[in-house]
Amino acid sequence: MKIKTGDEVKVISGHYKGTVSTVKAVFPKENKVIVEGVNMVKKSLKPSQANPEGGVVEKEAKIDASNVMLYDKKAKAASRVGWKVAEDGTKTRYFKKSGNEVKEAKK
Repeated sequence: MKIKTGDEVKVISGHYKGTVSTVKAVFPKENKVIVEGVNMVKKSLKPSQANPEGGVVEKEAKIDASNVMLYDKKAKAASRVGWKVAEDGTKTRYFKKSGNEVKEAKK
């Protein structure tokens, strides 16, 4: 998967099409991602010690990774991603549209 946690992505299909936001979690085996503020669902919670009142909570649900593209802030456009291997053997991701390198998100 070319998308990692902390990457800036643009939603390219579905109800939230056009939204630019950050990836919160990645599930490579399922080919799904959780994007901040996208695909919001309401979930009913039973009362517990952590949440004594229970109630309805709104949270993000998974969406398919094919519905998002990495977003290049410099070019202000979504782009496909490729890999470049340097002479010292390090791999870096780059935007195919602009050629800019993808900034690695701090964890």
